[in-house]
Amino acid sequence: MAKSTINIALIGQKFMGKAHSNAWLKVAKFFDLPVEPIMHTVVGRNKEELKTFAARWGWQNHSTDWKKVISDPAIDLVDIGTPNNLHETIALAALKAGKAVACEKPLANTFQAAKNMVTAAKKSHKPTFVWFNYRRVPALALARQIINEGRLGKIYHVRAQYLQDWGGPETPLVWRFNKKLAGSGAHGDLNAHIVDIARFLTNQEITEVSGMAETFIKERPLPENPKKKGKSTVDDAVLFLARFTGGAIGSFEATRVATGNKNGNQIEINGEKGSLYFNFEQMNELMFYDASLPQHLQGWTNILATSPGSHPYFYAWWPDAHIIGYEHTFVNMAADICKMLGGKKPEVPMPDFEDALKTQQVLDAALLSAAKKTWIKVNSIK
Repeated sequence: MAKSTINIALIGQKFMGKAHSNAWLKVAKFFDLPVEPIMHTVVGRNKEELKTFAARWGWQNHSTDWKKVISDPAIDLVDIGTPNNLHETIALAALKAGKAVACEKPLANTFQAAKNMVTAAKKSHKPTFVWFNYRRVPALALARQIINEGRLGKIYHVRAQYLQDWGGPETPLVWRFNKKLAGSGAHGDLNAHIVDIARFLTNQEITEVSGMAETFIKERPLPENPKKKGKSTVDDAVLFLARFTGGAIGSFEATRVATGNKNGNQIEINGEKGSLYFNFEQMNELMFYDASLPQHLQGWTNILATSPGSHPYFYAWWPDAHIIGYEHTFVNMAADICKMLGGKKPEVPMPDFEDALKTQQVLDAALLSAAKKTWIKVNSIK
């Protein structure tokens, strides 16, 4: 019997447009899905670039009018991969049109905008998904499994860093350095990921934060005229301390000026019985310390999380130790979206708008704390 189909409209054709397109193009080739995803229409601003993009990545149609595409009865799922300032507007319109919505992170520029999206999602009764793709790294999904099995015991410390170096003084004043478009800098771009990862792994919420933010590079070259400069209106780095509902304490650090660090998305979790450490630059590996072993056997174990019979998601990919890369996390995410749209359970919990709102609340609390130079209760952000 033929599978039911899901017609997808992708809004955005740049970096995330490529990542999402590759996922939709490959997902049914590796995963046995309850529904068949159809790459129906891609939307972008540049008509000529868009035509080439659609042909290259397998989209059946292309358009520069996202409102018209969203209102098309043929579309079932709207996938938002635009700059952050457009997330709310497009999501609200898509939900009003009765579509399921998948949205890039962070959910929105502000907690209030994200809250509006949650309200609209509840009213529409349509499923929503947020592309926190690092949840679908097999090693991190395994880390959650290890914690859920009680192998770390009570969690004491969470240390999370997301370090990049591409935002040096020579980097042009692209949209990511414009607060109106991006909402924040490294904070919304990178801290959003590690806050979500910490919540995902520990099953705890962050209750209180104390942060600091810094913009080191006040002006940047204009993309259209590098000899002139414009003002950067976002942070280059944000650090904050945190308390968790289960009694753990944490530290979070995000920066795009950590020279020598390319994509250092790292988290270490210390518990009474053991510890875990992950660094995305070695994304197929998970470090585990088992303190319950006899002392002479204790030491960090490097788990190569690439076994199809033992590790999450790898049943769809390659034989043992045939590693995967960044793009596969999006394919894994697309697979879970299709599973849920087909009435099945995802491999690991899927963040919807309401879940992502909790991460947005932490992000806003951290920036408020940095501005006021004091501890802020997360639930005070309304």
